[in-house]
Amino acid sequence: MNITVICVGKLKEKYLKSAIDEYSKRLSRYCKLEVIELNDEKTPDNASEKEELMIKEKEGSNILKHIKDTMFVIALAIEGEMLTSEELADFIKEKGVRGNSNIAFVIGGSLGLSKDVLSRADYKLSFSKMTFPHQLMRVILLEQVYRGFRIINGEPYHK
Repeated sequence: MNITVICVGKLKEKYLKSAIDEYSKRLSRYCKLEVIELNDEKTPDNASEKEELMIKEKEGSNILKHIKDTMFVIALAIEGEMLTSEELADFIKEKGVRGNSNIAFVIGGSLGLSKDVLSRADYKLSFSKMTFPHQLMRVILLEQVYRGFRIINGEPYHK
């Protein structure tokens, strides 16, 4: 299975990079992982709604350039569906069984995802009604994908 994480913003914090590296290494047993980091657009202080929309659209256009037609796209969005770890594992397994072996998770920038990206998504996934820093969300996502593969393979994981 191929897992691609398309995310807006570069990681600067060493501790987050270390966590991403660790989960990437762990996931290499189960799938081919690719993390695509895209530049985020600078949002001026007191940006107008129109300016924020333009920024989201520009970031969205950049995201869409990296989405292939063969990918099953999962957008991380607050309004998405919440799953347990076991349900996410079943979801990933079911996609593989049905021939969707290219899954792309999309994490937007600080303003979220554009309408075009949300429209292209095959599924919207929410980890919580709370807002998380998009850099930290990468770590949370990779940990849950790793946990999902452990569940799929009947391997122990922390409950």
